[in-house]
Amino acid sequence: MDGMKPLQDIALSMLDLVAVREGGTVADALAIALRTAQHAETLGFTRYWLAEHHNMSGIASSATAVLVGHIAGGTERIRVGSGGVMLPNHAPLVVAEAFGTLAELYPGRIDLGLGRAPGTDGLTMRALRRDRVETEEDFPRDVAELQRLLGPTQPGQRLIAMPGAGTNVPIWLLGSSLFSAQLAAERGLPYAFASHFAPRMLLQAVDLYRRLFKPSATLEKPHVVIGVPLIAAPTDEEAEFLASSTYQRVLGILTGDRRRLQPPLPHYRAQLAPQERAAIDDFLAAAVVGGPGTVREGLARLADLTQADEFMLVSDVFDPALRLRSLDIAAAALRG
Repeated sequence: MDGMKPLQDIALSMLDLVAVREGGTVADALAIALRTAQHAETLGFTRYWLAEHHNMSGIASSATAVLVGHIAGGTERIRVGSGGVMLPNHAPLVVAEAFGTLAELYPGRIDLGLGRAPGTDGLTMRALRRDRVETEEDFPRDVAELQRLLGPTQPGQRLIAMPGAGTNVPIWLLGSSLFSAQLAAERGLPYAFASHFAPRMLLQAVDLYRRLFKPSATLEKPHVVIGVPLIAAPTDEEAEFLASSTYQRVLGILTGDRRRLQPPLPHYRAQLAPQERAAIDDFLAAAVVGGPGTVREGLARLADLTQADEFMLVSDVFDPALRLRSLDIAAAALRG
């Protein structure tokens, strides 16, 4: 990548999986998400996205469009959207109507990020899709159909999303492989890479997207968002302690032992087997964990490596107040 991207030129946004905390309820998790979005708005964050997951005891963001409406209704300026809606689980018309309705309620503030993974396990996937079998051609075709349904109504068009038609809700493609990068480039759409959980192909995908990008009516030049797991605290030591909640969650994902978000544990990493530590490090290769100086260095390194236009922070801190403080430190590091 050429040149150094100044940190202050990078937009800050947030992705929320709406973690249900150990000892807390789903209602608590939803209230914490709204408070976090309101705080992100006061910090000048660009957007607040929610991710579709199903059948996971520790995540409350399955009805993504409902949650987008709730967060948009409790904020004033910040863009709110899906990061993403897993398109194979839904008919494009249903997505267009849901996000078209949101766009009419909150004009100019709704984003529609689309993923092509199921966002769940095989059993739940079958429950969501009934008997439909997904092929590689379906996702590009469904994206094109959504673009048509959310665009201006054409003469003779028989299938109309109402609401939806003419709202031109911005469509983003999300991915952790080269497939979505290539499709986003071909269609001239903005692209978000899921480096918050699958960082391995980050540089390759971003490079491919930029090289193949074709300007469109939507976007003149490439726009890259990267997911960044972030735990910030006044000291490196405290940040590492707080990050143990994330480490526990990651190990649970990798071993199939999914739980609610756990409280932090002292010296957690030191007690793990070397292969467990290596697996967590691989999953969190794009993570930034530390005090203000470390956070600034980590974000500067990511900016230099990726030339990203936007950082999408994922911050799984168990204590909601310390999560807000983590965002404060990140915003100050970026702007300071």
